[in-house]
Amino acid sequence: MEKKRSVWSSRATFILAAVGSAVGLGNAWRFPGLVAKHGGGAFLLVYIVALFAIGIPLLMMELAVARKFHKGAGESMRGINKKTEFIGWAATANASVIVTYYAIVFAWVIMMFLFSYKFIGMTGDSAAASNLFANLTQTTWDVTGYTIPINVLVCVVIAWIAIYYCIRNGASSVGKVVKYTVMLPVILLLIMAVKGCMMPGAMEGLHRLFIPNLEALKDPSLWVDAIGQVFYSLSIMMSIMFAYGSYLSEEGNIATDAILIAISDAAVSVLSGVVMFSTMGGVGMLDSMSTSGVATAFIIYPQAIVNLTSNGYVNAIFGAIFYLMLVTLAIDSAFSIVEGVSASVSDKFKLDPKKTTRVICCVAAVISLLYATRAGVAWLDIVDNWTNQINLIVIGVMECIAIGWLFDIKKVLKQVNRNTKKFKVPYWWFGNAIRYIAPISLTILFIWNIYDLFFIKGGHYGYALWAEVCAGWIVSALVFVSGFFVKKIVDHKKKNGFVENEIVWIDEEEEAVTVK
Repeated sequence: MEKKRSVWSSRATFILAAVGSAVGLGNAWRFPGLVAKHGGGAFLLVYIVALFAIGIPLLMMELAVARKFHKGAGESMRGINKKTEFIGWAATANASVIVTYYAIVFAWVIMMFLFSYKFIGMTGDSAAASNLFANLTQTTWDVTGYTIPINVLVCVVIAWIAIYYCIRNGASSVGKVVKYTVMLPVILLLIMAVKGCMMPGAMEGLHRLFIPNLEALKDPSLWVDAIGQVFYSLSIMMSIMFAYGSYLSEEGNIATDAILIAISDAAVSVLSGVVMFSTMGGVGMLDSMSTSGVATAFIIYPQAIVNLTSNGYVNAIFGAIFYLMLVTLAIDSAFSIVEGVSASVSDKFKLDPKKTTRVICCVAAVISLLYATRAGVAWLDIVDNWTNQINLIVIGVMECIAIGWLFDIKKVLKQVNRNTKKFKVPYWWFGNAIRYIAPISLTILFIWNIYDLFFIKGGHYGYALWAEVCAGWIVSALVFVSGFFVKKIVDHKKKNGFVENEIVWIDEEEEAVTVK
């Protein structure tokens, strides 16, 4: 007999948890870089349009399906159609790959926070500041060198202990943690925004952030990057929102909650932009901003930190605030990915969620040590490119086809609007987004990325070909065949008496799942 599924203690707890998952490092470092690349306000405009046209409907869709079945991604997609279960497992497998390197990025920001005192002696020394990360990690910037610096190893251990502690009891422990970890980065961002806006040159930065260069709208890469940023930022297509949606009570108002989550995510992105643009404007480094998160956080921003004031102690304090902000952003996203994977696995095989989470954390922690080595930055760059630029997008297209075309999308919309009173999500918005706008946009995004890889970069991402094949194409192949392996495991377990849950979408009653 299955244990009763845990639920969020309150609506506010769910919203905080979902916002915490959505708001991550990409908001703080990738978003400002894309704005700088694409004409400031012009990118903001397209980003907001994409958020409402694609992001919010997809978020509603995942939450609604998961709440209906009260299951993780794999079982929820099986409830939609037995033939589409593999899509849920592709999302789960891709998330399991992502968490192995996201945990290392989390460890790196912990490390930079702990070593921020070093900025005291670097006042005005941009070269020393830009090399701090490289010196601490001893990175080779290539796929060579497999020793692990002791300070990185210690931070990796701290990161995984923190992740497990936050997620150890599922929705219950997550709910307790997010009450603090979601608001703290906002407070820290506000502190940095005030400091940045008080600097001479800050207004030039804010002008570049908010005033659109309409000529930039002619660049197709702006539209591609804006859609991609919305897609990556909301934690959709990663099994996370299936897990979080599965813990929703039957009284949850998905329509309004999803909009609130998405707007909160966008607001933090804009606030991060204010911090970055005002600070970079204040130190005369507006033209140094990068779309690379690693470059922005660990190479470029340290240069800004040591040039904030002539007082090394003040600079070090603001450096510590910046990296503490990144720590609080990273922790929510990191443990939410683990929860998405754990929910899928424990639901499918009727395992104890706590034990499943513990095993997943241990296995992922061991794998993550690859990225902790001196070659880790390069391996992370390769895996991150394939999991996000290829896998995530293909999974998104398949989810839209499965739910929008192989299932009655009106049933999902009914679930979205189930507890709404005044505001009802219209079909012309939700249905058209899932069936047409999202899959077409994501297909264009996928084609663009493939074109960029093969025709602009010559099929070579910049590292040794064998490394790209192993960490890129082979990992992607394993992600998409993961459902096949799950099926084989289930078939084997059935010979020993394992009975698979029968999951059915029942419209006549508001039951989430029928188990026979």
